[in-house]
Amino acid sequence: MISGTKGVLGFADHDRTAVGMRYVYPVVSRRAGGVSVGINLNPNNACNWQCIYCQVPGLVRGGPPPIDLPLLQEELTAFLHELLHDGFMERHVPEGLRRICDIAFSGNGEPTSSESFDEAIELVGRVREASGLLAESVPIRLITNGSLMGREGVRKGISRLAGLGGEAWFKLDGGRAEDYLDINGVSLDPARVVRNLRSCADRCPTWVQTCLFVRDGREPDEAMMSSYLDLLDRAGVERLKGVLLYGVVRPSMQPGAARIAALTQDQLGSYAKMIEKKGLTVRVSP
Repeated sequence: MISGTKGVLGFADHDRTAVGMRYVYPVVSRRAGGVSVGINLNPNNACNWQCIYCQVPGLVRGGPPPIDLPLLQEELTAFLHELLHDGFMERHVPEGLRRICDIAFSGNGEPTSSESFDEAIELVGRVREASGLLAESVPIRLITNGSLMGREGVRKGISRLAGLGGEAWFKLDGGRAEDYLDINGVSLDPARVVRNLRSCADRCPTWVQTCLFVRDGREPDEAMMSSYLDLLDRAGVERLKGVLLYGVVRPSMQPGAARIAALTQDQLGSYAKMIEKKGLTVRVSP
């Protein structure tokens, strides 16, 4: 029995060490209606981006340490068994949410920055199958900033993800270089973002994941949204499953936290309508 977790998990509790494991952690998701089993390949809190809204404490720039794949396999196998057979759901998950909704590569940094990313995808698929879980009911998801699509191992891993019935959620918070610099903390050419998004979507079912919020007292303006929508056009909306549009809920742990505030649900809805005019499915999470 896993002893690290205390009490009932809540919607705001995304503690990566909640069950005392290095790589595996649970998230109770109101939106998904169940438990998302998180895979954290960046236990050192290192990422190649530094998004202004990021909720990771002590975030540093860089990549992850080497992944202990046998330990990852041991942890995931044990935790799935605990969820399925040893009463974790009854002890720690609110009633009505006691189901596994996915296994998600997310964590405290960019998952594809691990040199073992492709091997980790294969490993998770193998453990899921051994646990008796079906791809249709428990998909594997990758939450990625998409910046490392130029790496052969990343492309291979994303193709493998597709073969396992999974999908990618590709971060896109704007369409201009100045937006990427201010929001995501990176110097990035929009043309490169287009290439990366196309490359991801051509290999695996891909949702664009976009965070919109008030920045320095101002809502996203027409120029920002126009460039964002233009980038989606250039990438090819027909390649995409849709857009996952969300706002800031939990406090940012980054130096620029005081600069941002949440949009209202109605405000997010108005932006969703702009995106829907492109013929895209939009799912909104305030």
